Amino acid sequence: MLRLLIEPIVRAALLEDLGRAGDITSDAIVPEEAPIDAVIAARQPGVVAGLEAGLLAFELLDPRLSIELLCGDGSRVERGQRVARISGRARPVLAAERTALNLICRLSGVATATRSLVDAILGHKAKIVCTRKTTPGLRILEKEAVRLGGGANHRFGLDDAMLIKDNHVALAGGVGPALVRARAHAGHLVKIELEVDTLDQLAEALEHAVDAVLLDNMDPATLRRAVAMVGGRAVTEASGRITRETAPEIAAAGVDLISSGWITHSAPILDLGLDVE
Repeated sequence: MLRLLIEPIVRAALLEDLGRAGDITSDAIVPEEAPIDAVIAARQPGVVAGLEAGLLAFELLDPRLSIELLCGDGSRVERGQRVARISGRARPVLAAERTALNLICRLSGVATATRSLVDAILGHKAKIVCTRKTTPGLRILEKEAVRLGGGANHRFGLDDAMLIKDNHVALAGGVGPALVRARAHAGHLVKIELEVDTLDQLAEALEHAVDAVLLDNMDPATLRRAVAMVGGRAVTEASGRITRETAPEIAAAGVDLISSGWITHSAPILDLGLDVE
């Protein structure tokens, strides 16, 4: 990822932690030129992500540090596996430690959660995609973590594409009026997706040549009927209550995409730590 995109995020996180006076604990206890040789290692198995952003925290505090990647973003790691080594002056390493680990643990958790769903639907054509249910300020990094976990990205923002949801339909006066207005407003490169709760809504949507349909909270039997109704005329996306247990049967219904907010908004962190050697 371009450094230009991630550096403001890392700088903001460092500023939040350093406050007005910096790391007063390390400044008091550790001599200014004291050396350190430290490693970041996984404390549980998973998929590592966020190394680029996390390690940037160390570099921003001291460009002279020696930073060695021991595995790449997107790698599966085992408990105890080392992912990076940092050597140089101790003070900046200790000052950046929590910011770096917050980013790496969070993003590795997203990648690991995504991979768990991707693995659950192996053998089916469906792709796991994320949503806009992301941590404010971290969307670009969390969506990259989804890709590193084997998933794909939905919209990055409200201006990427049109997604007509139930509130839009209610305010427009129905599925038909909402789609007519959307089509009249959309540029020639803008895709239009409609969220539907029922097969009747789906039938009406198909009359208006919609690009994609979000099949919300439908059981697998209804999803199979929906996919048959669409017949390849639009991209089909299943959403709602997606878990490792439910994903295989949903994928077996024949949908193109399975979207999950859980992989970004509720994924547990992957525990990694920094230890002095």
